[in-house]
Amino acid sequence: MSCDEVRIGLAVLTLAVGFGHTPARADERGSEPKSVLARDFDLGGRRSPGTRYFEMVTTWVSFGPDGKRGEAETYIAKLKCVSQSDAAAGYRYTCKQFIYVKPDGTKVSIPALDGWTYTFKTTETGFDENGYVFGIDHARFQQLTDDRGDLLGPDKSYLIYNTFIDFHAFCDHFAMPVAEGQGIQHLTRIGQRIVHASAHSKAPVNLGSDIKEGSFFRNGEITLTLKGLGIIGEAPCAIVGFDSGASSFRMLMEPTPGLEVKSVGASHYFGDIYVDLASRWPRKVDMGELVISQTKVPMPGNAPPMTIDSIQERKSVIKAVTKGVFDRD
Repeated sequence: MSCDEVRIGLAVLTLAVGFGHTPARADERGSEPKSVLARDFDLGGRRSPGTRYFEMVTTWVSFGPDGKRGEAETYIAKLKCVSQSDAAAGYRYTCKQFIYVKPDGTKVSIPALDGWTYTFKTTETGFDENGYVFGIDHARFQQLTDDRGDLLGPDKSYLIYNTFIDFHAFCDHFAMPVAEGQGIQHLTRIGQRIVHASAHSKAPVNLGSDIKEGSFFRNGEITLTLKGLGIIGEAPCAIVGFDSGASSFRMLMEPTPGLEVKSVGASHYFGDIYVDLASRWPRKVDMGELVISQTKVPMPGNAPPMTIDSIQERKSVIKAVTKGVFDRD
């Protein structure tokens, strides 16, 4: 074929595309996307059984009274989940590794959590028979040390414990149907918003002897919204937004016998869960939180307590990863 023949062929193709195609009528344009977006969705079905791998990265940043950002500290958890065809058997989770990145950038691991295996089961109350939230054993987080043998304080131990609580809150509690009240199964159309069954719930946050009974976190009006559709790793996903509303908390700590340190504050967390439409497992979770607190530390004698004000921002990202990515150190 000569160059002239190629030019003629291209010219004919241009004419066919530009002039030979009949424009769609106004009522036809966008009809296909509209039909997809207006369809009903079923987010309450049973999850596909099998083994899945997740990585959760949480970063905390404190702000000074002048608005200056402090150095970030990061918590990284790698979790494997094995689910059975019988949902009543629960999900078998294994923590491959937990990394704490200090504000100076030093990375340490938490040996007590390496290879830790536990079973997560949904309950009507969110507590197991021992009164533990999501069945997470408190004893595992007592006297935690890093891989250098240094003892972690009760504040760090609590944040490590809370990493697992948040993972299951977003991936299992919000992203799975609930037995009583409204849950993700009631989101069937894009734009729909519901008040979740756990709205205004009060969860104890006492952790061993370091954080005393009477400590709690109270959720505000938790809502879920079916915001739209997205694609994560080539998997079509429903984008489910969550919002905690006006949440509050109180923590009572006793660093030394007879010295009670009390913190009170407010929290607002929100984000999106990308739920795989085929397997109904989360592919990704993005969460942001603003935490404001005031801590009072008793002083000797009749001196007024020392008051410490705190403003913190937290960001968490949970990703479903491949086995190859999970197995990397």
